[in-house]
Amino acid sequence: MSDDLEPSKGRRLYLVLRDRILRGEIAPLAPLPGEPRLAAEFSVSRVTVRRALDQLVRDGLVQRRPGAGTFVREKPLAEPAVADLADVFAYLQAMGASTTVRLLSCVYGAPPAGVAAAIRLPCGSVTQRSERVRLIDGQPFCFLTAHVPEPIARTYTEADLVSTPLLVLLERAGLTIARASQTITAVLAGPTVAEALAVDVGAPLLALTRSVFDATGAGIEHLHALYRPDRYTFATELHREGSGDTRRWTAATLAPPAGEATLGDPSRKAKQSVRSE
Repeated sequence: MSDDLEPSKGRRLYLVLRDRILRGEIAPLAPLPGEPRLAAEFSVSRVTVRRALDQLVRDGLVQRRPGAGTFVREKPLAEPAVADLADVFAYLQAMGASTTVRLLSCVYGAPPAGVAAAIRLPCGSVTQRSERVRLIDGQPFCFLTAHVPEPIARTYTEADLVSTPLLVLLERAGLTIARASQTITAVLAGPTVAEALAVDVGAPLLALTRSVFDATGAGIEHLHALYRPDRYTFATELHREGSGDTRRWTAATLAPPAGEATLGDPSRKAKQSVRSE
């Protein structure tokens, strides 16, 4: 088999097994098929099978038992973070208490033209560009790139960027956050982001771009956030309102299922029922 085909088939094997585990087709604590069976089923070498299983081990989905085989973990993954699109800002401060941040860089300079246009910065403006990785249970799930106009950014420190969500810092600076526009799409991970989020280059990611404005209409933040889809989910509860031809869907703040704590509940540090950046 050619070298270029084997990695592709190995990736397919990994994704198929991962999907079967997450869907419950292979139950918690159940064994995976043996290496010879997997190699025959997917027409790959046993070396490729081992590499796929190694990735499942790194993902925390399975564990190897010497002499016994490979078994699905009882709790394969921690609950992913969930962002309620109808009320994102309300949960940012709570998320700061239940996740951790690693600051990768923080520099000042001219913003890219697209960023300047998105938050309506005048010609010659300088912004702070920060790159952060947010982690839950010690595992990276989000790569954040933020641009903030220099006068605003000078009101907080790099240590603040690690300890406090950026929108909270903006409000502490006396700004009134009035509105924001955002888009969500899907992208593929480049080398830098892939390394930071512990995924393969080319892995699919959720991408959110948000422009934030104060009460005067001035732009105060531009955020580009990349999320691992296995550790982060966007969700919105919709209500049907109005009557006749005027009926429409309206977003409502998500309520956690009965018996579950909300994101801000200190008794639930890792598990989050409402997910937010």
